[in-house]
Amino acid sequence: MEKDQLLPRRRALTAGTAVLGVAGVTGTARVLTSAPAGSPVRPPAAGPQARAGRKPSAYRLLPMTGDGPASSRPLRPPVRREPLLHVSGRGRAMVLTFDDGPDPRYTPTILKTLREHDVRAMFFVCGRMAAANKNLLAEMADDGHVVGNHTWTHPLLTQLRRSQIRSEIERTCDVIEDAYGERPLWFRAPYGAWNRATFQIGADLGMEPVAWTVDSLDWTTPGTGAIVHRVEHGAAPGVIVLSHDAGGDRSQTVRAMRDYLPQLLDRGYHFTVPRRRYA
Repeated sequence: MEKDQLLPRRRALTAGTAVLGVAGVTGTARVLTSAPAGSPVRPPAAGPQARAGRKPSAYRLLPMTGDGPASSRPLRPPVRREPLLHVSGRGRAMVLTFDDGPDPRYTPTILKTLREHDVRAMFFVCGRMAAANKNLLAEMADDGHVVGNHTWTHPLLTQLRRSQIRSEIERTCDVIEDAYGERPLWFRAPYGAWNRATFQIGADLGMEPVAWTVDSLDWTTPGTGAIVHRVEHGAAPGVIVLSHDAGGDRSQTVRAMRDYLPQLLDRGYHFTVPRRRYA
């Protein structure tokens, strides 16, 4: 969505998201477990993953120990009441996430910067953007990034009927599977607006809900320096950083990332992505 459409809704929802973020940091159940520091990150397996026959998973996510045999299936997630807002793991682990793309104007440069620093990230893509830029999802797969679901058109899900919510999410799962090589295991609600139906449908489609702990506020185009300051000031073990690679002019995001990423690496942080667990 364009910035002039995003700003009013984002501003209305920011306060509620911030309160939820505090609960996520201090809680023990709403934690995303990362891969161990220094462990290899393998690209997604080629071809779709079967969704039938999943078993209930533990409440906390666990790291993947390997790609698993061809017959293995990801564990089915529980229906949560709050999204995952924090990452656990050894050392100074952080997660970089990018929403609303992919956008051919900005996403390729972000991917290039991540590649230069050997860093993996999560991309929560919108279906209509993914359908128009499937080559970028294939590039994400080749580089070992994780692709999550951010709905088809970026609507406010809390104002939609269940059938509309399912359509928004399921259509995006389909295009991700086609372009990325497997169905997504992670979902983020637009504007950070969650409700019971959203959690239920996401879990039914095999995905865990993921939010964030540090909002770079790049969607407000505050200036490159302001984005760098927010990310560096908010850096801490376990945080999930929210940025955007589409939805407006993201040139500030691109420039800021070139600045803060090497600085945080020099400070001893490492950037990880969640790993799937198999039955």
